[in-house]
Amino acid sequence: MSSKTVLIVDDEPSIREMIAVALEMADYRVLEADNAQSAHAMALDHKPDLMLLDWMMPGTSGIELARRLKREEATAEMPIILLTAKGEEDNKVQGLEAGADDYITKPFSPRELVARLKAVLRRATPPGIEEAVEVEGLKLDPASHRVTSHGSALEIGPTEYRLLQFFMTHQERAYTRSQLLDQVWGGNVYVEERTVDVHIRRLRKSLGETHQHLIQTVRGTGYRFSIRE
Repeated sequence: MSSKTVLIVDDEPSIREMIAVALEMADYRVLEADNAQSAHAMALDHKPDLMLLDWMMPGTSGIELARRLKREEATAEMPIILLTAKGEEDNKVQGLEAGADDYITKPFSPRELVARLKAVLRRATPPGIEEAVEVEGLKLDPASHRVTSHGSALEIGPTEYRLLQFFMTHQERAYTRSQLLDQVWGGNVYVEERTVDVHIRRLRKSLGETHQHLIQTVRGTGYRFSIRE
């Protein structure tokens, strides 16, 4: 399973469906939006690994949305592939200047789309993000989506998994509850800061006595992941 999530943004349901089928067959998780406004909200909420964005949409165009996403800190690093019609080929330079990572001209074959998508994701994935992280026998493996303690599997919820993955890849730094909400829940989700405390408590419980000391409370600030006492 690739476990990468792709957000398809196109106002034509038939095109979204064709792309979704091709991506699901290639083991990608798929999200869909039919306009720029809902695409922007989904990008913040779900933090997809890549966006496939139609150039011509009613209302806010794909190019305007691309510019907005690249300006905002939460989405600036998200790769974007623009889908353009044949007649819009002159606009390719404009698309790349707006921050798109690639473009693909309609009509396109599903195989070409998947190949382009893989190439962009390869360039965009920072080294180490797909690799397993291990600290004092606690191992998180993004490829299998598993957490183990000295080889034994731990039961851990999806939010606690994301929280632990963030902590293990950002060790020895204190984060406020607000920063954790942005990084783990997404900037467009309206949840109270004490929600973080609830999930930290669950995460510590899942880690058990062997590892719960790694999640440290920083008085007056928030939390950090550290091997130091």
